[in-house]
Amino acid sequence: MSLDATEVRVYVEDAPGQRTEIIAPTDMGLSLMEVMKASGYDIQATCGGMALCGTCHVEVLAGPALLEPSDDELYMLESLPILTDASRLSCQIRITPRLDGLVVRLMPQDA
Repeated sequence: MSLDATEVRVYVEDAPGQRTEIIAPTDMGLSLMEVMKASGYDIQATCGGMALCGTCHVEVLAGPALLEPSDDELYMLESLPILTDASRLSCQIRITPRLDGLVVRLMPQDA
């Protein structure tokens, strides 16, 4: 399937070596969290994407560089029980053409 500039491929690693491809539209202003929820991933998104709950925590495994996290996102990430250098809140990652090929893993909510 060929994609145009209005769609990107994002991959979610469900287990080591097992990646599921998600085709995400770039022209709707969606966040990665919204796309993952729509694709059936179990993300609570209790705060509705405001970077207040951390239930959409992902680890970025590969792909293009992302914009730096905001202070609000960093504050929320620092409060989580499991944190890596590649931790991000998927609600704060906007789907844009430059995200094509991004690989993430949904992180557990407790240690």
